[in-house]
Amino acid sequence: MASDTTTAEGTAQRRRRDLRNYAVGTGAYWTETLVDGATRTLVLFYFDQLGYSPLQVASLFILYEVAGIVTNLVGGWLAARVGLRVTLMMGLAIQVLALLMLGFAPMSLLVVPYVMVSQAFSGIAKDLSKMSSKSAVKLVAPENDQSSLYRWVALLTGSKNTLKGVGFFLGGLLLTLVGFQTALLLLAAITLIALILTWRLMHGQLGTPDKTAKFKQMFSNNRAVNVLAAARIFLFASRDVWFVVGLPFFLYSVLGWTFWQAGTLLALWVIGYGAAQAAAPRFVRRRVTDSGSEPDGRTATWLALGLAVCPAAIAIALTAGVNPTLAIIAGLVPFGLAFAVNSAVHSYLILAYADNDKVAMNVGFYYMANACGRLAGTVLSGLLYEWHGLTACLWASTGCVLAAGLLSLLLPTENQPRNVPKRPEHQRWPRLLRRREKRRAERAHFLAAGVAQGR
Repeated sequence: MASDTTTAEGTAQRRRRDLRNYAVGTGAYWTETLVDGATRTLVLFYFDQLGYSPLQVASLFILYEVAGIVTNLVGGWLAARVGLRVTLMMGLAIQVLALLMLGFAPMSLLVVPYVMVSQAFSGIAKDLSKMSSKSAVKLVAPENDQSSLYRWVALLTGSKNTLKGVGFFLGGLLLTLVGFQTALLLLAAITLIALILTWRLMHGQLGTPDKTAKFKQMFSNNRAVNVLAAARIFLFASRDVWFVVGLPFFLYSVLGWTFWQAGTLLALWVIGYGAAQAAAPRFVRRRVTDSGSEPDGRTATWLALGLAVCPAAIAIALTAGVNPTLAIIAGLVPFGLAFAVNSAVHSYLILAYADNDKVAMNVGFYYMANACGRLAGTVLSGLLYEWHGLTACLWASTGCVLAAGLLSLLLPTENQPRNVPKRPEHQRWPRLLRRREKRRAERAHFLAAGVAQGR
């Protein structure tokens, strides 16, 4: 009995420690997200100022996305072996290095190859932080409580994207006020402060490292995870194929917007997109088949098909000669809302499908696919914009969303989480069950008392 009490107390203490570490880690991840968004805007606008073509600007981010693919693949295995705390702090430290590379570089070094390398380090940093923080949700959410898991994931993902939008705004503001390199040094100082605070405030590990984890386990043998990863590639390619290079260039090259105006629009869009992701559980739960159930493969399919309408409508409007400013702004709002809900459902499903003992590796594999989609979208955005402008990018986006929807047809359509047996009907109402057991115990007590008096 004493050993059971000690075990329970140890579990409670470990859970409180994980919650504290998760809160600290989430703060660090928010800082990393803010800095990453600002850096991306700074690089995009600064090199456009220098006269780089859309394809050249897109090439600056190729190693950023390639590094994300490798980082998620290797980082998931590394996190399983050394713990999420270590990989989180590695991400912050690498981001400081990447920012200092640009902040202290002489002008002669600010050329495509050098900037590509610095962006590769930024990609490693961002994905180490994201993988660490999102894996931690599975560790601290109540076990087998899919509703809570969905809310936690949506809140983290939504807040991350809101801060990324603030980062876009911050990048445009800093470029206007203090210039490119001074802005990067300020961002490096912010990241360094976050690294020091994380090192001082986070005690112990986040989760339990597994020294026996093997790299080959990174490649999931879970069919649902593999299908979802494939759908994720096309989903994120559909966003980046027009949003990363095509849309910013269209705004300030065709419509004549200033960097400040374009950065503000992108920032507001991403902030609204993040808010929509955080609210996704309430929106989706009211529309899934069974009242109160969580999203499944059918939900992902229908949401993707609905999203495909948005880029197609913008492309048709531009071709038909509708005022381009009106077409873009009117189309961005529904696209952002629909994409946010799609992304939130995907982020929930990967954790619902993941095995508890391999969550970091499953999430790493999944976000490797996410980085593949971003890479494909970034490269295609520059190529297609040079070939046939924003309209070509939008039609490519439509095709990618339809591919994601078709792949989602292969996902499980049961709302029950994987490896969790469905509870019998009589166990679904614990309060009613306790009342029944209490009444039975009382009747048994009175019956026993009557028998004893009769004797």
